[in-house]
Amino acid sequence: MLNLYGENFTSRFLIGSAKYTSLKVLKESVMASNSEIITVSLRRLSPNVSEKNTFWETIKSLNLKILPNTSGCYQAKDAVTTALMSREIFETNWIKLEIFGDSLTLQPNPYELLKATEQLIKQDFCIFPYMTEDLVIAKELVNLGCKVLMPWASPIGSGKGIMNPFHLKILRERFPEIKIIIDAGLGAPSHAAYALELGMDAVLLNTAISDAHDPIEMAKAFSLSIQAGRKAYCSGLIPQNDFAISSSPIIGIPFQ
Repeated sequence: MLNLYGENFTSRFLIGSAKYTSLKVLKESVMASNSEIITVSLRRLSPNVSEKNTFWETIKSLNLKILPNTSGCYQAKDAVTTALMSREIFETNWIKLEIFGDSLTLQPNPYELLKATEQLIKQDFCIFPYMTEDLVIAKELVNLGCKVLMPWASPIGSGKGIMNPFHLKILRERFPEIKIIIDAGLGAPSHAAYALELGMDAVLLNTAISDAHDPIEMAKAFSLSIQAGRKAYCSGLIPQNDFAISSSPIIGIPFQ
């Protein structure tokens, strides 16, 4: 069971709602994923545009927990404004706090992230901070009151998978009570399985599914890999060794 800010979920697969070729594909992909949480950008909504209202009606019909995001913001003040608007529209105090610091890599800006987090927590928001795997930034976010961390695996949409497993392991060891959700950079189901094997609590995916040749089948594949990775972590992976260790007993073998 995954507990996020006091709410329980059976799925460890959070899914994005952008870039799908149609609302039908979006809906069927989300259903195939078995996700219970979906991220939505405030920019996708406008009460004056009928097509975008259809988008919102489709999202609501899925009956999932909504996690609004501040994608596209580069300053703390813009992210705070977006969060306040999202709370009014989506009627939730959950916010995925995305503040970019570089337009090429979309790397999160840690300084603006900390400023916005401090302001929003004072206004009773539950923060899901998009961040790098930096331990010091993580400590500051936890000290401010974050119960969830969302480090990237690699740049958004890159599909490169986990570039720095060592630092993710450090985060897992240093914050055993904090939920860690890998956000961004995963491209293959094996990447997601690896994240869960490392002890991460969940993953958030968008491009790897929406840009797949068959998004619905890819959503199923990721769902299975996430379950497999979690089972492997809970079952206890064997330690790695530099030399061979025989799996067959040698006691009783003649001439040994």
